[in-house]
Amino acid sequence: MKWRKRGLLFDVHQHKLPFDCVSHAQSPQALVLDDRVRVYFCTRKPDGAGMFLSHVAFVDFDFNFDHILGISNETVIPLGDIGTFDEHGIFPFSPFKHENEIWGYTCGWSRRVSVPVETSTGLVKSVDGGRSFSRIGRGPVLSATPSEPVLVGDSFVQKLKGDFHMWYIFGTKWIPEDEDEPVARVYKIGHAISGDGLSWKRENSSRIIPDVLGPDECQALPSVAFFDGVYHMVFCYREAKGFRNEPQKAYRLGYALSRDLKSWERKDDELGLNREENSWDSEMMCYPNVFALNGKLHVLYNGNEFGKHGFGLAVSE
Repeated sequence: MKWRKRGLLFDVHQHKLPFDCVSHAQSPQALVLDDRVRVYFCTRKPDGAGMFLSHVAFVDFDFNFDHILGISNETVIPLGDIGTFDEHGIFPFSPFKHENEIWGYTCGWSRRVSVPVETSTGLVKSVDGGRSFSRIGRGPVLSATPSEPVLVGDSFVQKLKGDFHMWYIFGTKWIPEDEDEPVARVYKIGHAISGDGLSWKRENSSRIIPDVLGPDECQALPSVAFFDGVYHMVFCYREAKGFRNEPQKAYRLGYALSRDLKSWERKDDELGLNREENSWDSEMMCYPNVFALNGKLHVLYNGNEFGKHGFGLAVSE
């Protein structure tokens, strides 16, 4: 595939973020509306104790992504109550149209003691065109199970062929800290199906994308678009350790194809979206969102430092 990179599309240093958030525009997720493209992203607010809370905001673009039409003044949903699965952050946030509402699947974060975090997937709904959302309940709709014991999240949902399809990640293990690295996590991409968007049946095989870096490969943030008769999945992947300081181990974009939504063929080399030297995405490319618009595939993604500087766009040619 051939792409035209549009560069850093939304630079957080050039725009005021809502709700006292100070950095990051992570996991950009597009929602095509009647007169604009709304891109939801996750940004960070200091919690007063030396850590950060992740909130969801949005920015509106014209259909060519030439102009910003507006930025949300507030975050779209407050964080969860004390002790709930999304008390300490929401990242990422996956929206789509459903009948007269807009549904969003959240990845709620809650802090732990022995490991940094636990995650689960929640469901929120909007009746005001996606400007604000309300929870369908205080708990998650997809969480850990005996076979998927930790870190369920990054859920991307579309209604296809009469059912809701969810692509998500689940953790397989935590790797204990050593003298060089803090505790590290390993996670893979799975798939689940639902008739109502609330009750989900996970595939028995769970893992649907094979590893290319070995058993400790980390796969994150899958998204899927139907284009030219094929389902295209774009995700990111990295090594479990060393990814923060060694670019060769950091996030890059992965790619898989399917014709039946059941079996996926991994073809990373055919995607053709790579890091560029001396650029905002020279060290990593991560947290992608693929979607079709104007007869072309589009990929929103983050670059260096996990979206600290904003997000960019690539358009297929």
